[in-house]
Amino acid sequence: MALNPQRTIDELKELRALTGNDDGAQRVAFTDTWVKAREWLRSKLEGLPVEYEWDEAGNTWITLRGESDTSMLMGGHIDSVPNGGWLDGCLNVVAGLEVLRRIAAEGKPPITVRLVDWADEEGARFGRSLFGSSAASGTMNPDDLRNLVDRDGVKLTDAIARFDLDLDQVKQANRQLANAAAYLELHIEQGPVLEKLGLPLGVVLGTFGVERHAIRFVGQSAHAGSTPMDQRRDALGAAAKLALEIREIGKRNGGVCTVGSVVTKPGIVTAVVGQCDITLDQRHMDAAALARMLQEAKDASERFAAEENVSVEWRRIWQIHPILFNPELIELCDEAIHETAGVVHRLPSGPLHDAAEVARAGIPTIMMFVQSLRGLSHAKEEDTKEDHIAMSVEALDRLASKTMRWIQANK
Repeated sequence: MALNPQRTIDELKELRALTGNDDGAQRVAFTDTWVKAREWLRSKLEGLPVEYEWDEAGNTWITLRGESDTSMLMGGHIDSVPNGGWLDGCLNVVAGLEVLRRIAAEGKPPITVRLVDWADEEGARFGRSLFGSSAASGTMNPDDLRNLVDRDGVKLTDAIARFDLDLDQVKQANRQLANAAAYLELHIEQGPVLEKLGLPLGVVLGTFGVERHAIRFVGQSAHAGSTPMDQRRDALGAAAKLALEIREIGKRNGGVCTVGSVVTKPGIVTAVVGQCDITLDQRHMDAAALARMLQEAKDASERFAAEENVSVEWRRIWQIHPILFNPELIELCDEAIHETAGVVHRLPSGPLHDAAEVARAGIPTIMMFVQSLRGLSHAKEEDTKEDHIAMSVEALDRLASKTMRWIQANK
């Protein structure tokens, strides 16, 4: 059986019709539509000499046994954000399935090949991304998730119990990585770089480190009409100054900084803001630069708090260090793209991916990006040219073949 990239495109459209609506993809993890998507994927395995299983974290594994237990992993996630795009996540899995078909058609492979659909990469329902992959990598602390609830008040522990998953057992999924020698992940870029360069495919060097913080400015609520401007303790004034300054911090350090949420109290038109809570997300590929951006933001917050006669306090929400992918796999991915498209670009990933967690587990890891039109993702308008999708499947297949030979040479 020859590789058939058009089948991947057709199956992606089939999945879109099955699990989406006019607002976009609706494959939110631990919901009925997510289950429907997984059942659809399993139906595509008919006639293949593979094994299928759920692990303790809800990840699904499709295993093609080889002459050796040493394994090459490919994968991604079939879950989506609400009203998401038709390619984010599921391209990885559906393209990986096509590569798996091609390998299986050639007989028993020299090493074991496994396709994984990680559970709840998006974190859309409970706010905790990379659920299944962080459980498998061992970086998850279950106590951090124990009291998470969705917008309807359903606890994460109850939602996963529906699938016979126990938060205290999820890290046992680590056993799945025991014989893994490499992990490959294809993903849409979700950004505008490749389109701006006019290139279909790119090699991902690694994922940005992230500093995510909640910042609270506290001043004094007062009447908007009777409080003179020079006597106000305006918490929003300090927060607004910081929101503008962090953009400059990102620019001068070559990173990205975002204030994504602003909540004021008392939050009425006739009152000076007494308390303002904002969130700050900072990302960089270099750990030292990320630390510098954080310190500059903290220094600025203190300066603006003093100017507005308010106090400021910081609380870290989340942190992850920059994660670099395997240098040898980067070169193999570069070769695969050159052979497919004739030209290649190397770039970091701003968004996090399951690949980052696999790399944190010490497994040689690589990602490949395919161009995103207008750089849009997490929206129904997300799209990629079909010829670029086809090229990505071909390049992933070439990368898989090269990686299998590399694993054998290094056993």
